Amino acid sequence: MTKITVFRNRDNEFLGFECLGHAGYADEGEDIVCAGISALVINTVNSLGLYTAEKFSTESDEETGRICLRFATPAGHDAELLMKSLVLGLQGIQNTYGNDYIILDFREV
Repeated sequence: MTKITVFRNRDNEFLGFECLGHAGYADEGEDIVCAGISALVINTVNSLGLYTAEKFSTESDEETGRICLRFATPAGHDAELLMKSLVLGLQGIQNTYGNDYIILDFREV
């Protein structure tokens, strides 16, 4: 199962996210749930770096499937839009394939 935690502050501003684990929907190389999650997450990280001026750090571990992104300050307008798009896509996967393969959690930090 893949668990995605979206971090926000008390003002509901995005502070980052962590994605951990493999979906386990199918064998490696054929897992469309994992591929969909990975595409959304990696595209969001790349888009934040290319299309925004946001300062952020990332950590990743291919073996565990962990990708963590933390903004230096709460996400600005463009980064917020990209984060909302990420959440929308992940919710779509969760609604289609269920909680056995993807858990989307929101945490105030």
